[in-house]
Amino acid sequence: MKFKLAIGLSAAVLTMASAGVASAETADKTIALSNNYAGNSWRQAMLTSWKKITDKAVADGIVKSADAFTTAENQATEQAAQIQNMILQGYSAIVINSASPTALNGAVKEACDAGIVVVSFDGIVTEPCAWRVAVDFKKMGSGQLDYLAKRYPDGGNLLEIRGLPGTSVDTEIHEGIASGVSANSKFKIVSAVQGDWTQTVAQKSVAGVLPSLADVVGVVTQGGDGFGAAEAFKAAGRPTPTIILGNREDELRWWKSQKDASGYETMSVSIAPGVSTLAFWVAQQILDGQTVPKDLVVPFLAIDQGTLEKSLETTEAGGVANVEYSLDDAKKVIAEAGK
Repeated sequence: MKFKLAIGLSAAVLTMASAGVASAETADKTIALSNNYAGNSWRQAMLTSWKKITDKAVADGIVKSADAFTTAENQATEQAAQIQNMILQGYSAIVINSASPTALNGAVKEACDAGIVVVSFDGIVTEPCAWRVAVDFKKMGSGQLDYLAKRYPDGGNLLEIRGLPGTSVDTEIHEGIASGVSANSKFKIVSAVQGDWTQTVAQKSVAGVLPSLADVVGVVTQGGDGFGAAEAFKAAGRPTPTIILGNREDELRWWKSQKDASGYETMSVSIAPGVSTLAFWVAQQILDGQTVPKDLVVPFLAIDQGTLEKSLETTEAGGVANVEYSLDDAKKVIAEAGK
């Protein structure tokens, strides 16, 4: 299966489009970002995108402020306290990348009861009063098996690298991978390790299981872990299997070198870090009095063998392949969801 870069919006979404003119109804509104984790390149790119787009929105007078806050530890209790502090500070809206789909629901409900708009993205919350901006992470997981089934019709053993425990993203990608294995029964997950969406943790975890690991044809992943897996196989002197990558620049650069040297083939898929900017504009539109469906789904960003070089050219060193959203893009996503 070849994934396409199917964002489903105008081509202008690939670069920062003009913010457009917003209603004066939001000029005095304040929006806060509550982020639970910043320990990898995806989260750093997400925060950079937020600052880039929101700084301009503030300068243009669209909103009064758009502050970003990240907890020191990936703990739901700490993030809940952070949200409660935002309630006391009187923010008009809180945009959340959540440590847990359920553990923050109490704090989220408190915010809603205080008249604060709450929009969750990436790591979403299940509290009904909140809005959710999410990728179909289960499809992102099952799609890896669809791709591997084309490459390996006879199946084979797989190593799974999981993300941050307890997050909705980790759970949903894992469930998608599991359903993909069920649908392609010639494949078998022979080991699963924790990667925390970071190269160093993934490399250490994979290295720890390789001495006892049977031969594998593929490594299914969640993003930020592919290059670490490749380094672990290299250090162990074992052949490099097909490692699904997660759009990080180091992964794409490694893939390009392997492709040039030996024709190595794989695919890369992740949610674009700029989804934070879409969540910002969704919050602004709700504050502006627009009708917005509670659940918005955006496509994931995928790179295949034919689009690798172009994607690498536009990805910053140490960064992640990205898409940032304008106000007009958000309006299109909202309109599509309302159909």
